[in-house]
Amino acid sequence: MALTRLTSWLWLIPLVSAIGLGSYPLAATSPQQVVTQKDLQKAQKTYGILAKRRLEAWQSLIDKYAQKPERLVLQKVNDFFNQARFTNDLELWGKSDYWATPFEFLGIDAGDCEDYVIAKYFTLKAMGVDESKLYLTYVKAVRLKQAHMVLTYFKTPKSIPLVLDNLTDRILKATQRNDLIPIYSFNGDGLWLSKQRGKGQAVSGGTDQLKNWNRLLQRMAP
Repeated sequence: MALTRLTSWLWLIPLVSAIGLGSYPLAATSPQQVVTQKDLQKAQKTYGILAKRRLEAWQSLIDKYAQKPERLVLQKVNDFFNQARFTNDLELWGKSDYWATPFEFLGIDAGDCEDYVIAKYFTLKAMGVDESKLYLTYVKAVRLKQAHMVLTYFKTPKSIPLVLDNLTDRILKATQRNDLIPIYSFNGDGLWLSKQRGKGQAVSGGTDQLKNWNRLLQRMAP
């Protein structure tokens, strides 16, 4: 019996043991101070005054909407980061594949799909959204005929995930995104691989297999 697209998305929920995220803040019970005066000074020196203002706006977003209804928080965060310019890593960093920190992404105000997702993921965590609800998800963008990354949000483990995507400001259920085919997803809890639609397996070693992810966490550590 063929499995539906719903089942294929739900199979992406990782089932491996928890793996720590280093020293970067986890889910909060109150707004987190993610931007310091040192960060603001560095942003202005490195990228200019507009970068400083973007970081200030980022902290204001967190302060204003932390602990608000999660559906509202998702939309505000998606809208905030989708204002950045989409481009490729070669143009920005001179590398074929570079995962920017939220500070770098906001500083330069541009990035590729991974950069949007990373910034949204850590912002939502800082605003109190439980990490177990959030997954960085690689997909195949059918119309674009290329790999793509989105952020998926599961209200409950059995919920149809919502998709936060830099290609659109609309947050839709995964079952409404017929243009996306899930491949694998991950967060600090581990990695879940979907080789075929509706079939998947936990990947031993979890996020240790994702070198870019681990390098990102190292750069974000205080």
